[in-house]
Amino acid sequence: MKLENYEVHLPNYSIGDKIYDKIGPVCESYGKKVWIVGGKRALKAAEAKIREYVVKTNLEIIGTAIYGEDCTYATVERLRERPEYREADMVFGVGGGKALDTVKCLCITDDKPVFAFPTIASNCAACTSVSIMYNDDGTFLKPNFFVRPVMHAFIDTEIIAKAPSQYMWAGIGDTYAKYYEATISSRDERLEHFTSLGVAVSLMCRNPLLEYGPKAFADHKKGLCTYDVEQVVLAIVVTTGIASIFLTKDFTPDYNSGLAHAIFYALTKYPVIEQRHLHGEVVGFGVLLALLVDGQEEEFEKIYQLNREIGLPVSLKEIEITEDEWKESMGHIPKMSDVAHYPYKVTREMLEDAMQKLKERVRKDQSHEE
Repeated sequence: MKLENYEVHLPNYSIGDKIYDKIGPVCESYGKKVWIVGGKRALKAAEAKIREYVVKTNLEIIGTAIYGEDCTYATVERLRERPEYREADMVFGVGGGKALDTVKCLCITDDKPVFAFPTIASNCAACTSVSIMYNDDGTFLKPNFFVRPVMHAFIDTEIIAKAPSQYMWAGIGDTYAKYYEATISSRDERLEHFTSLGVAVSLMCRNPLLEYGPKAFADHKKGLCTYDVEQVVLAIVVTTGIASIFLTKDFTPDYNSGLAHAIFYALTKYPVIEQRHLHGEVVGFGVLLALLVDGQEEEFEKIYQLNREIGLPVSLKEIEITEDEWKESMGHIPKMSDVAHYPYKVTREMLEDAMQKLKERVRKDQSHEE
């Protein structure tokens, strides 16, 4: 290892049910004119509340736009050509992962101040310094890394608590994956300081979900903003984002991904995954297989029980993938970049064995229920 000069930019954030009152103190030093860009449903959920608080500041909202459909470079370029973008001193990104990633790719690339207003708790896009880019046909393209995240994330727990509960549900699966993928990918390595921090922080992507996850999900389904909900939102949005920044400091996914994500991205070949299922939902299923491949039987059982309790998938049927599609995918998964940096070579035989063990575990549950 060599001595390096490097910089790390961590996310700033505010969380609470009246947190938009921090918009003025945080944003006014960056200018006056604000352009709001977000998803259609997200703007419906949050725009009025944002405007309610902005009126009390010296900021001026010059317009609102729906970001598009997917986080693609073509979408970014269309937004870049808008006159409101050129006029704005800053941009407020509102929504879920794809909306926030689109706005980040637009603004951080141009060094324009950008602020995140997440409206769902399905991912950590509000606090990461990466955008997940897709092809125009909706398939995964690549991660686009940046030096820094957004200037500040305003995490309104009231808005998130009123969002459809399946987003937090999927966010739980994507979040506990961070711990398992980081610890497996970094196993037996002498790590840089920032990577070691990322691996250490990733433990907080797992523990709160095992402790608070079921109660938080139950409260969320009732639209309640409780302590349990807040702890899970923090794990999904903030902790995972901080871990990702440390783990991707060298602009590679080596320690920030793994077999669970390789399974997800391989399965995006089948339209049903993007059309009818959520990223974290499928990743949560992938974690079960990753733990079985890795021989972590005790951890597998913990996640299996959590998935069963909150309804995350434990079978191919639940993600609408056929046996033939899975057989085809097993040929692609070992070649995915997500497992290029792994402590061992993932093979088709490992995946077949893990799937067999998972099926046996499901059958055991079914026999007890009959």
